[in-house]
Amino acid sequence: MEIVTFLADILKYTLSGIIVFFAAWFLVRTYLDRRIHHDLIELRRASLKNILPLRLQAYERAILFLERINPTNMLIRLHTVEMTAHEMQQLILSEIRAEFQHNMAQQLYISNHSWGVVKKMMEDTIAMVNNTVNTLPENASALALSKTILSHLERLEMENPYDMALKIIKRDIQHLF
Repeated sequence: MEIVTFLADILKYTLSGIIVFFAAWFLVRTYLDRRIHHDLIELRRASLKNILPLRLQAYERAILFLERINPTNMLIRLHTVEMTAHEMQQLILSEIRAEFQHNMAQQLYISNHSWGVVKKMMEDTIAMVNNTVNTLPENASALALSKTILSHLERLEMENPYDMALKIIKRDIQHLF
């Protein structure tokens, strides 16, 4: 009989120990899950506090880049009376490339979609300038190049591509908030 009582006592203590262990484990696990979740929220908040200004600045630089390569702004800014179309082309291309190089690091902070839009607008602008120069006579003036580019933009049946690009970037900025 002593062995049966002894085994019953061991079983009681073992079962109560297992129940206490699982109850404690459940409570500790719940506490740790909440604590980890809270710490992650705090980490995100701290990260957002530091990164959000950088991201906004990057979007701001992307918008400024698009505004600077928009032919309506760029041609007025760069136009010189004595230049030929080929000289103006070289000036425009070097200006676009320098501006792009200056803003290249911004791709770290803006969405891939927005960066793709910025790159596409740069490439389309370069192609438009090159194609326009190729349609002009060899001795054409910078003014003729400017007029041809601007008239090409006016003839587009869709909305101004630079305005569309700005809308896309602004929509991405809205997703930050």
